[in-house]
Amino acid sequence: MTTPPGPIRVLVVDDQELVRSGFCVILDTAEDITVVGEAANGEAALAAAVGCRPDVVLMDIRMPGMDGLEATRLLTGSAPAPRVVMLTTFDLDEYVYEALRAGASGFLLKDTPPEQLVGAIHVIAAGEALLSPSITRRVISEFVKGTGPKPQAQFPRLQDLTARELEVMKAIARGLSNAEIAKELFVSETTVKTHVARILMKLGLRDRVQAVVLAYEAGVVQPGDHAVETH
Repeated sequence: MTTPPGPIRVLVVDDQELVRSGFCVILDTAEDITVVGEAANGEAALAAAVGCRPDVVLMDIRMPGMDGLEATRLLTGSAPAPRVVMLTTFDLDEYVYEALRAGASGFLLKDTPPEQLVGAIHVIAAGEALLSPSITRRVISEFVKGTGPKPQAQFPRLQDLTARELEVMKAIARGLSNAEIAKELFVSETTVKTHVARILMKLGLRDRVQAVVLAYEAGVVQPGDHAVETH
């Protein structure tokens, strides 16, 4: 995917006015980003999204009324769907796993430095995902608390993946970047990007975050896996 033409349109959603204002000030200083709206809760976010049609939504998780999880489910299920980045006060938020399942494309800490915030908006707008190793570990730990993987028979499209694509998917599930996957599999980063695109297309997934969730739910990778199988 590529970044949308023109300035990246961002909607900021947080129930704390000071937090919203801080994000808006930072983003408005970036030449190719424009804040098109603000909202204090999920209901207001849905209404604002209809009017301002954002490319990216910065979404707080805990808010009065409709929370960020429900708002994210509804936003990502609409058309055209904006990409949602969840805002959290610490990267081990108890709602991380549910937020990913709701359709979030990644996470940002509320105290993220300005330059990292701007960079993150670019990454998300370009169709990538923000899933740090610490977030990946949280997804795994939340998964372990559950009932374990569902039968792979529930995910018939997995059979469409080649052996190499399955290897790449396992690496994605471990939180590796394209560059790290390329190094581990002894292929070019361009080749990895091609594999990732094919995986997402074949499985009908929007981004890498959904691939991580599916990989654990389907048992493609198990918590504790540390190495990509290259034989």
